[in-house]
Amino acid sequence: MPCDPGVYQYFDVEGKIIYVGKAKNLKKRVSSYFNKDQSENGKTQVLVKKISDIKYIIVDTEIDALLLENNLIKKYQPRYNVLLKDDKTYPWICIKNEPFPRVFSTRYLVKDNSSYYGPYASVRVMNMVLDLVKQLYKLRNCNLNLNPENIKAKKFKVCLEYHIGNCKAPCVGLETEDEYNETIANIKEIVKGNINTVARHLKGLLQEHVEKMEFEKANIIKEKIDLLDKFQSKSTVVSPTITNVDVFSIVSDEKNGYVNFLKVVNGSIIQGHTIELKKKLDESDEELLTLSIAELRERFHSDAKEIIVPFKIETEFPGVEFIIPQRGDKKHLLELSERNVDYYRREKIKQESLVDPERHTKRILEQMKKDLHLKEEPRHIECFDNSNFQGAYPVAAMTVFKDARPNKKEYRHFNIKTVEGPDDFASMEEVIYRRYKRVLEENQSMPQLIVIDGGKGQLSAALESLDKLGLRGKVAIIGIAKKLEEIYFPGDSIPLYLDKRSETLKIIQQIRDEAHRFGITHHRSKRDKGTLKTELTEIKGISTSTAQKLLTHFKSVKKITEANEAELAEIIGKAKAKIVVDHYRKNKSYSF
Repeated sequence: MPCDPGVYQYFDVEGKIIYVGKAKNLKKRVSSYFNKDQSENGKTQVLVKKISDIKYIIVDTEIDALLLENNLIKKYQPRYNVLLKDDKTYPWICIKNEPFPRVFSTRYLVKDNSSYYGPYASVRVMNMVLDLVKQLYKLRNCNLNLNPENIKAKKFKVCLEYHIGNCKAPCVGLETEDEYNETIANIKEIVKGNINTVARHLKGLLQEHVEKMEFEKANIIKEKIDLLDKFQSKSTVVSPTITNVDVFSIVSDEKNGYVNFLKVVNGSIIQGHTIELKKKLDESDEELLTLSIAELRERFHSDAKEIIVPFKIETEFPGVEFIIPQRGDKKHLLELSERNVDYYRREKIKQESLVDPERHTKRILEQMKKDLHLKEEPRHIECFDNSNFQGAYPVAAMTVFKDARPNKKEYRHFNIKTVEGPDDFASMEEVIYRRYKRVLEENQSMPQLIVIDGGKGQLSAALESLDKLGLRGKVAIIGIAKKLEEIYFPGDSIPLYLDKRSETLKIIQQIRDEAHRFGITHHRSKRDKGTLKTELTEIKGISTSTAQKLLTHFKSVKKITEANEAELAEIIGKAKAKIVVDHYRKNKSYSF
């Protein structure tokens, strides 16, 4: 194969395109698919096994290859290529190629030399622009053929739009074509986002009318300037010094990538759009972002010479400079784009779970089954964590997830009974044994997965108890070490590192954090009770809470012994007051 830039196409035995890729060096890129290094990537292995034929197209530059790749993917939609999940037809603003051009919205582009602006990802934004144009200028909205011959022949009459002040009636010669075209020129600047250019023009006219003492005309112009200012204030203004800049950001997970695009003209964001890309071969963020930049710039007809991105892009776009801002207004723009794309991703996931919760849950559980090499979906998960304070007040907590969601009714606390001192391993062994001995005795349902908060030591201790109960191999069990979020499996000293963005890891982290929180709450409660012990709690029938009430009111045990029975009864009731009085009389330390 040649070492030139180009596009390569993989075909299966039936002659169908299954993958399209671009390359700076075709020979190096294609041969890389057949190297040993690719053996680690299971998805790429599957693709390579299906390749029966390879064809390629040589182009002049890498950017040409990128654009051609993008077009071929959209045309053939190969099975193993990134899928652009965005098949909407977006609206455009059309300025018709005709005498006295009309300005209107359309979803269809006709090759008749008309001017099209957009597409607009938001219909609301497009309508806001059209409303501004309508308020600023009096345009015709009829579809009459206003050529000079027809106007001269007086074929038309003025309509209602003229009488109510929405049109200047060019159909009967009350407005010349030059005057109308001057208005159209201003409208083109507005829809391109060049509000400041139109504002400067109007301010010049305003000054002329004022100097000529034409105050009514000046007032009309002033109202138009105010409208422009009001419209511009509704746009997100960053800095007037930033002109004609594109901003791109990306967020991705195991299956999808999401790319946000913002177009900035004269310091205002005039367009914004987010697309979703479905991964097929574990594509990197750089690959997804590069493909999206080519796609979105072509779709939105962007000619910006400066593009703000979150990281370095290897592909060179002729005449374009990539900026990775570190501070200032451009950094603020990038952060704004990142917030938009992150919000879009969270909304997609939220909507998916709302529309079809079972499907959302099943997808997560299937992914967990695959990632953790389980025999069945972990619909029931139990997680254990230990807590102690320098060996004192040792407790453990168990949290339960059903269908990837917390089931708080089944959370349990454990007081450690057989372990002396700070011994996490022995404590874990005791808790696991007690929990699953009871599950077996009461014939309760076993979880599909047990999660141990800790590394190899805690996992081994838990396995000791499962061995004693004959449950080894009958229930899946893993340990998660906090420092690097390593996943440990029984009998395997090498941990598994899950993708930090994976939903599997997020579920495990969530149930682990819940166990830690739940355990700490119980531990604090027990520790607080332990540190409240006084001679009052040694009295039979007096609880910690009763002792707390007395101490809160009387401030010390000495003052409690000096109080009479009626005073005590006001705080803790007659029965308990009598118990306290009898105790101190018996011990001859009561004042009365």
